[in-house]
Amino acid sequence: MAEAAIFLDRDGTINEDIGYVSSPDELNIYPYAATAVRLINEAGLKAIIITNQSAIARQLCDEPMMATIHERLTTELERDGAHIDAIYYCPHHPRIGQPPYRQACECRKPHPGMLRQAAREHALDLSASYVIGDKASDMNLAANAGARGALVLTGYGSETLAARDRLLSAPAIIADDLLDAVRQILDRRGSAVVR
Repeated sequence: MAEAAIFLDRDGTINEDIGYVSSPDELNIYPYAATAVRLINEAGLKAIIITNQSAIARQLCDEPMMATIHERLTTELERDGAHIDAIYYCPHHPRIGQPPYRQACECRKPHPGMLRQAAREHALDLSASYVIGDKASDMNLAANAGARGALVLTGYGSETLAARDRLLSAPAIIADDLLDAVRQILDRRGSAVVR
């Protein structure tokens, strides 16, 4: 039986968006992120990060360094009792860098490639899942994959909300931050179960 997941954007949602995180030292995780992820874990849902990382195509860091950044992220969250089930990232950019990183791909948000791969690998029901993020690409990813979008007002969230005409559909949830978004999602799931 397919499970539900909460897909988490990285920069601007879990950690501060500084432009391009190119080393573990530049990773500033929001203080409430671990609590939010732990709530997802306790609810029995998958917590999966999905992130565009064109820093690789831009040659600001390479894939081994990205693995080190993600290891630091998961280690810090685990220190606070929060578990990430998987991380998917797109290293490509359609116009910048050298092949194979310069390409129009199906994994770069808002294309649904990363969500579809996660659904296959983790037996997920995307229609029962949420995408939490701060950009139009996150909300449009949710729409393109048949999931629900939860827009956080951290990172670029306020700008995204001000430019709603760039969204394929309205977010199901608008939240102050990741923790607020997770709580709203879990409240909705609880009320759906009660009915």
